[in-house]
Amino acid sequence: MIKTVIFDMDGVIVDTEPVHRYAFFKHFNELGIHITDEEYSTFTGLSTRNVYQGLKAKYNLADEVEAMIQRKRSIFNDAFDEKEDLDLLEGVRTLIEDLHQHDFQLILASSASKVTIARVFKRFGLSPYFTHIVSGEDFPKSKPDPAIFEYAASLSVAPKSQCIIIEDSTNGVKAAKGAGIYCVGYNSEHSEMQDLSLADQVINHFSELNAEKIRAIEP
Repeated sequence: MIKTVIFDMDGVIVDTEPVHRYAFFKHFNELGIHITDEEYSTFTGLSTRNVYQGLKAKYNLADEVEAMIQRKRSIFNDAFDEKEDLDLLEGVRTLIEDLHQHDFQLILASSASKVTIARVFKRFGLSPYFTHIVSGEDFPKSKPDPAIFEYAASLSVAPKSQCIIIEDSTNGVKAAKGAGIYCVGYNSEHSEMQDLSLADQVINHFSELNAEKIRAIEP
């Protein structure tokens, strides 16, 4: 019986991807590098630190990784605060509330920074629903490395055989399966060119899930 649901954030709970994309590409332009849409799609699920570590090596960038992270974060924060139409993805609040009412433990495990997670949780009042928040900035490697999900599962009130993960990215699904945890792939219209084929189940809308259906999953 499933007792704990581990959520990714970007592309699952909230669509901050357009804001991230705007911030990244504005910064790429400042750095004088050209990133194709195909290359950018491979960044989904990676922490900002891992993105810039890779770009610094690939493009021999003079800027320090930490300085690039802070510049991108500054652009993102300004854009986030100005984006009035930003909202939770359709159906996810209903699912979160349903799971909470039925005594599921909810854990967030996101590649996003603690600062970004805090901004999202404050804006949408999500803190009461989640027992733990795990940020990718605390891990040296990003998804598909399974460390973030292995740690999230260690915080569960139940063994990982009674946990599931909801993910929308290729890297996230690989990380979930690498951790040996049942994965629901969310085929988000906001997460382009992602391969969810390794997921145990794929949904197109959160209306396909509820507390009863998740409780009945047998990993």
